[in-house]
Amino acid sequence: MKIHIANPTGLCFGVRRAISELEEELSRSNTIYSLGSPIHNPQEIERLSKMGLIVVGSAEEVPSGSVAFIRAHGVTPLEADIVKKKCIKVVDGTCPFVKTAQNRAKDLSSEGYVVVISGDRKHPEVRGIMGYVQGEVAVISAGEDIPDNLKGRKCGILSQTTQKVASLAALVSSFVTVSTEIKVYNTICKATLARQDSVCRLASKVDGMIILGGRNSANTKKLAEISIDVGVSTLWVEHSGELDRGWLQNKDDIGIAAGGSTPDWLIKELIQNLNMM
Repeated sequence: MKIHIANPTGLCFGVRRAISELEEELSRSNTIYSLGSPIHNPQEIERLSKMGLIVVGSAEEVPSGSVAFIRAHGVTPLEADIVKKKCIKVVDGTCPFVKTAQNRAKDLSSEGYVVVISGDRKHPEVRGIMGYVQGEVAVISAGEDIPDNLKGRKCGILSQTTQKVASLAALVSSFVTVSTEIKVYNTICKATLARQDSVCRLASKVDGMIILGGRNSANTKKLAEISIDVGVSTLWVEHSGELDRGWLQNKDDIGIAAGGSTPDWLIKELIQNLNMM
C-alpha cells in the first residue's frame, strides 16, 4: 500500500497563527479563557486544556481581570468590546481572512446593500460576521432557495471563508436572475481553495481517500464532500484510532488530506499507524 499526502493539507495559516499565539500566551499565563473552541479538533483542545486553556460559550462567562482569547473564527464587535473592558489582556487570534469578510460585510451594509452570506448560519464565524452588519442580513446555505423577500432587492454577497467555491458561484448565479443590483466579494480564503483543489486532484488518482479532522470542522466536512463527489471511496476520521482495516482492504493507493484545523501531530500519527497495517 502506497500513501499519498495532499499538498497542502493540515493547519491553515489562520489557525496555525492563532494556535501559535495562544501557546505563546499560555507559556506566560496560567489560565486563558477562549471565547468558543479555538480550533475545531477535540484532540488539540484536550492538549491545550492541559496547558491552561478554558473554553467558555460567551463573553459574559469570562471572569473580570483574566486573559481572554479570540479564536480564528472571530467574534462580534459587541463580544470583543465586553472582553476588552473586563480583561487585563485580550489576545486576538482572528484569522486575517475572517477579518476581511467582517470588513466587507460592514462596508456592504454601510453602502445600503442587504448583506447576504453564503454559509452555515450556525457557524461561529458567520455569527461573528453578522455582528458587523448594521442593516438587514441573510444567511443562505448551499442548496437553499433565495427567500422571496430578497428578490428584486439591492444585495451584497460574500462568503463564509471555508465554503466551497461552487456553492458561492451557484448562489451568485441565482441572484443574477432575481436582483436589480448585486455586489459580490469572494471571501473564501486562499488556504481553503488550495486544500479543496488538492483533494480534488489527489482523489482522482487513488483507490481511497482518508480525510482527517474534527467532526465539527466545517472545512474538513467540505473536503470529505469533495472527495465523495469525485467518486472515490472516502473515510472521514478524527484520529488514527478510527481507522477501519476492512475499508483498507484491496486498496493499493491511499490518499490522505486533513482539514485546516487538524494539527500536524495527528497527521503524523495517522501515517505511522497506516505504515504498521
